[in-house]
Amino acid sequence: MKADTIYALASGASRAGVAVVRISGPESKAAFATLSDAQLEPRRAVRMVVKDKESGDKLDDGLAILFPAPASFTGEDVVELHIHGGRAVIAGVLEALGRLQGLRLAEPGEFTRRAFESGKMDLTAAEGLADLVAAETEAQRRQAFRQSRGELGNLYESWRQRLTEALAHFEASIDFSDEELPSTLAEEVEIELTSLTDEIDVHLADERRGERLRDGLHLAIIGPPNVGKSTLLNVLAQRDAAIVAATAGTTRDVVEVNLDLAGYPVVIADTAGLRKSNDAVEKEGIRRAYCRARDADMRLAVFDAEIWPDLDDNTLALIDDDTIIVVNKIDLAELGEKLTVAEYDAIPISALTGAGIERLLATLANRVARSFGDMATPAPTRVRHRQALENCCNALTRAKQTAAEHRQAPELMAEDMRLAIRALGRITGRVDVEDLLDIIFRDFCIGK
Repeated sequence: MKADTIYALASGASRAGVAVVRISGPESKAAFATLSDAQLEPRRAVRMVVKDKESGDKLDDGLAILFPAPASFTGEDVVELHIHGGRAVIAGVLEALGRLQGLRLAEPGEFTRRAFESGKMDLTAAEGLADLVAAETEAQRRQAFRQSRGELGNLYESWRQRLTEALAHFEASIDFSDEELPSTLAEEVEIELTSLTDEIDVHLADERRGERLRDGLHLAIIGPPNVGKSTLLNVLAQRDAAIVAATAGTTRDVVEVNLDLAGYPVVIADTAGLRKSNDAVEKEGIRRAYCRARDADMRLAVFDAEIWPDLDDNTLALIDDDTIIVVNKIDLAELGEKLTVAEYDAIPISALTGAGIERLLATLANRVARSFGDMATPAPTRVRHRQALENCCNALTRAKQTAAEHRQAPELMAEDMRLAIRALGRITGRVDVEDLLDIIFRDFCIGK
């Protein structure tokens, strides 16, 4: 069945010097010929004037590049129009394309989906490309770039190939049991299954660093009322993200701000002051504060220098190794530089004057970087990766148990090995994944 020819703006929608409109499909060259008299040359930029077929109006003067199939992003004939980035120019060119027979506007992620379906990339690389477009920090960019280049997919594919080879050898021992095959064949297969299981277990034992890097590490600011949590949030965000007032209990809900700390994404949440309250709204805010403190990857506990060394018990109860402690308002009290809370070092700061903020930021950046660990090796970046890998490990474990308990039923072990191979294949798209495609590509932007 002949694929539709699709088109879309592939660059940003805001005003810019240059915009790129991508056309992909069997009618790409014919569509261009309708809009311009320029002669396309493969992979060479040619000067062109874009015209409206119906009115004959000249829409713009720019460049066009032809990428013939199969050596293109989608694997189809692709024509890119490099035009001026004014909104009226873009709208005029898109409307002219929309009036051509056989062309339609691309759906979100449709160019990348066609690249996947043409074998240009696997599903993990496609997901990495989406993450690269969405990356907001340097660490996110590095992870997404490596994934888009196939590092994660290549790892999973190597495991799948090793399993496939092991299954082939094992099935040979079943189908040709009367032949002179090595007597240690079954034992070698079991050793390979154990090795693969161990490798996948290590890969999964990463504290979800890949997923956290995509979504951002969550940091909750906790403490009693009126210690300056909201002021501190505004200082870290460098804008007035939270309302600041002298009235205790001003913060009733969780206020979130996205930050880039040393290249790592961090979601900082200001929470309601921890105390007993009879106010129904404030009680709900405090409940949410406890929930956010419990679920956060890290906590920033804030105490009041004015009442030092009197410390809030509710906040003390939430301190652990994942907590950074600050004592705020040192501009209103004379405290030493060496402070300790619950046997942890505390950082003296003034959110009002900025004293100690640089030290706090350096500590935060160091702790955040440490929490992500070694990012040189690829890590699962989505829940579906982790679930498929867990399914693979479970199938391999069953296969080894079957080998130990049912030596007379090798077909059961072979079936578990097939299930493990299938689980790995679903991550990269090597096996039936049709039900996943709409979910994966629906979050892409149009034009990608």
